[in-house]
Formats: sequence, C-alpha cells, structure tokens
Amino acid sequence: MLTKKGKYGLKALVHLAHMPAGRLAFVGDIATGNNIPKKFLDAILGELRNAGFVQSRKGKEGGYRLARPADEIKVGHVVRVLDGPLAPIPCASRTQYQRCEDCNEATCQVRHLMLEVRQAIAEVLDQRSLAEMRDIADDLPVARDDLPVVRNGLSVAVKAQA
Repeated sequence: MLTKKGKYGLKALVHLAHMPAGRLAFVGDIATGNNIPKKFLDAILGELRNAGFVQSRKGKEGGYRLARPADEIKVGHVVRVLDGPLAPIPCASRTQYQRCEDCNEATCQVRHLMLEVRQAIAEVLDQRSLAEMRDIADDLPVARDDLPVVRNGLSVAVKAQA
C-alpha cells in the first residue's frame, strides 16, 4: 500500500514536473497547492534530494526543482525510495526478500498470489515516468466524484459510488 509519504512525494514531484525547466518552487507553494503538511513535505523533499530526484537552493531565491527531466524519473523508483519494496509481503519482495517462518514457500498459495501482485505493480510503476503522471493529471476530470478508468487502452470517466 502506498503510504502518505509516498503519495505526498509523488504529488510534490508532479508539481515540480509542471514547473518550467530551471525554475524553483517554494516548499510552501508545493504544500499549499497539494494539501500537504509543510513540515512533512520538508522531510520528504529531503529524502528525494538525497536520492537524486530533486535539487534545492537555500535562501530568499531558493526552492526545489527536478534534478533531471521528468521523463527520466520512473514512478517505481520513487515509490521504492520513499516506501520501500513494492511487494505486499516480505517473501514476495525482490529487493528485501525475507523468508516466511510459518509456511512452505514452494507450496504457499498466498506467496504465489502475492508474487503475481508484486509483478503487476512493478510492471505499471516501473514503466511509467513522472512526465506521464504529470500529463495524466492534466487530462483528469475536474469533478472530484469522477474517477478516471482505463478500459481497452482508453481513459473513461465514471461516477464514484458512495
């Protein structure tokens, strides 16, 4: 599951992806524009800077910008940096595998299903760039009760069910 840290980090990166090349964004503007607590965003942006996704400049003219083009930043890499492995359980992880003590991994149906889940998640997140995420955001419907759904490769808006 994507944590708030991961979600906020992706939202901040999408915000920066909308900025003209070389322009800096203030933390307060990113936080306000995306409904993210500023203090939490400061910590997230620090992690993103340490991982090489963003650059920062201090001072009155300071702020944050992407460290490289948005089409070179894969969403899966960002999620792994902020939230850890994509696998829903440790024995299905490729990067932080941990053996289960309570089952036989060769015959465990739960593990085999979670391996499929992990693979499906990785296939989506590792093939999508931040630029694609930014562009999807530009095409989303304005109403909050419309959810974009992809059917046969086409994006369709459907009403959310209460």
